[in-house]
Amino acid sequence: MPDTRTVAIIVPVYNEVGVVEKFHSRLRAVIDAMAARFIVYYVNDGSTDGTTDSLNRIADEDSRVVVLELSRNFGHQAALTAGLDHAKGDVVITMDGDGQHPPEMIPELLRLGEQGYDIVQTQRLDGDQRNSLKKWTSGWFYSLLNSLSGIVVEPGAADFRAMSRQAVDALKAMPEYHRFLRGMVSWIGYRTVILPYQPEERLGGASKYSLKKMLRLASDAIFSFSLVPLYIGLSLGALMLCLAGLEMVYVLSFWVRGMQSSLEPGWSSLMFVLLIVSGFIMILLGFVGMYIGYIFQEVKRRPVYLLRKQPKSEK
Repeated sequence: MPDTRTVAIIVPVYNEVGVVEKFHSRLRAVIDAMAARFIVYYVNDGSTDGTTDSLNRIADEDSRVVVLELSRNFGHQAALTAGLDHAKGDVVITMDGDGQHPPEMIPELLRLGEQGYDIVQTQRLDGDQRNSLKKWTSGWFYSLLNSLSGIVVEPGAADFRAMSRQAVDALKAMPEYHRFLRGMVSWIGYRTVILPYQPEERLGGASKYSLKKMLRLASDAIFSFSLVPLYIGLSLGALMLCLAGLEMVYVLSFWVRGMQSSLEPGWSSLMFVLLIVSGFIMILLGFVGMYIGYIFQEVKRRPVYLLRKQPKSEK
């Protein structure tokens, strides 16, 4: 039967010269065999290695390609946001352009969408990395996030998903500066199905997610979706208050029994209490400072990204 849908595919890229060409060849082989109308949005996240020229050549050869060029490197989540803001389609698919998100899964994503799901969320299976440090820390992070935030993000959830227009519009209505799209997609609560997949080898290059970027993403996830760190600080304060009450009862017991002479000032115990209390106070102040910093960046209302120029198809 004829497929009248328009499908937008968003692919953020950063310094992927030589890789994006291979990826587009695979993508083109898949979408050429399908009846739907496709628009492919490549979001150039401030590349400095010649990726810009590669994307322009791809756009010249394939009329379905739209290139969004950001003014600098804003990060993966901002690049995805730029694509979502510009994507025109009944269905929107987000995926990476390094080959680890197989384009051959697109027909299955669309098939599940036809069954009434607003979000078809893929889940990465890393059986060969079961004991790796990255696998362990990722599982620990998602368990922590799910327990703190009240949302559910499946371990291994990737930014490789298909969304209905209604779901995309809901995401666009969330204008926060610090973005963790996996959590935001879970928060909007539309009907979702999980599609497991086995990631493939990168077509070339190396991962652009450094440890610093992963820690920043984890910070955005926790502080954007939970107030539990503040509750932890309040709990620690209540604990110290209880300990202080017990200490007071203990000291008064010596006075009641007439054993005041047994009370000797203890420098070590005093220092221990001071260090513990000071440590808790610093932790709590750190949590409060993080939230204040996030509020400060939100109230400035700076854009999540800036385009260097408008894409040709939108002029």
